[in-house]
Amino acid sequence: MGVPLLALFLQAFVPLRFPRFAVYVDLPLLVTIFFAMARRNPMAGTLTGAVIGLAQDMLGHNPIGLYGIAKTLVGYGASSLGVKLDVENAGARFLVTLGFYFVHSTVYFAVARYLVNMTQPASWLHGTLAGVVNGVLGVIVYFLLDRFKQRT
Repeated sequence: MGVPLLALFLQAFVPLRFPRFAVYVDLPLLVTIFFAMARRNPMAGTLTGAVIGLAQDMLGHNPIGLYGIAKTLVGYGASSLGVKLDVENAGARFLVTLGFYFVHSTVYFAVARYLVNMTQPASWLHGTLAGVVNGVLGVIVYFLLDRFKQRT
């Protein structure tokens, strides 16, 4: 429970000092992907994504449920894919994180724009750059979480 809470705390308070952090990095998404792939149980991954997403919604300024829906789908997909892939490979982790970042962004955009009727800007260049940043950061975060998991 400490790792998702730390990720939510950092995602909520680091952008106050560094505004670009929130534009490119989504730590709760990385934690959702890691725990969903590690558990390899679609129900646990779905629940993990829902809880982390709703907690992130409560700390933000947008309507509650946007991150919850997107991270629920990512948690389900990552846990289902974790059964079939070698999740210890850094290249596979990068590609999975990049893919799920795009899934998360697409679902968030679609729900915000078409269901909640929010004005959402769409930039492919920004999305691709943010996806690569999250993919690289994800490999680093997953490596650190693996080290922590092995010590306990």
